[in-house]
Amino acid sequence: MSQSLSPPTTPLDAAEIQQNRGNGKTGQVSPPHPLRFTVADYHRLTALGFLQEDDRVELVRGELIQMAAKGVRHEFCLRRLLRQLPKLLGDGVTLQCQAPVTLAFDGEPEPDFAILRNREDDYATSHPTAADVLWAIEIADSSVEYDQTMKRLLYAEAEIPHYWIFNLMDRRLECYSEPGNVGETMDYCDRRLIASDQSAVLPKLFSDTDQEVRLELHPYFS
Repeated sequence: MSQSLSPPTTPLDAAEIQQNRGNGKTGQVSPPHPLRFTVADYHRLTALGFLQEDDRVELVRGELIQMAAKGVRHEFCLRRLLRQLPKLLGDGVTLQCQAPVTLAFDGEPEPDFAILRNREDDYATSHPTAADVLWAIEIADSSVEYDQTMKRLLYAEAEIPHYWIFNLMDRRLECYSEPGNVGETMDYCDRRLIASDQSAVLPKLFSDTDQEVRLELHPYFS
């Protein structure tokens, strides 16, 4: 399962640390609380060498989350999708694999796949933002609960139109769409569960697309 990392004390935290020492005359101090980061803080931690580019962490709701180790089944599914998705999607979109997407001031997850709007500079000057993401895909083995809850709500709040989970534990595909208000929470209003021996229709990413493209699921579940 994914878990929160305890961030190192850096010069970025000096003001907050000083504030938390409280008033010396009264002896009052602030209660303990998690130290949260913005995306700018997160990038500075990398620039200062506290985080390396190959560290398996992502920024979610201001916390540094250690991503689950990549199991054999996860990588099997990933390789097969990496081979097949470009053929199915064509040149009308940009396919990104395990790379950052900036969703909020305190969120920069790295979904297994992000299907993006094409951009003339091919995202040379910045990471994609929520407005660029048409469809996010996670491959879930030991991380299935995290992907079904934290990641689902994160992507819904960012109004990413489609979110798929290849749930390797339960051998099914979970398809979420139509982000919107569900009570007082932003969530996906439509949820479909498709068994691994069936096929799934790929999302229609553009309104002028009428062709139905199906993905047979069994090759992705070892």
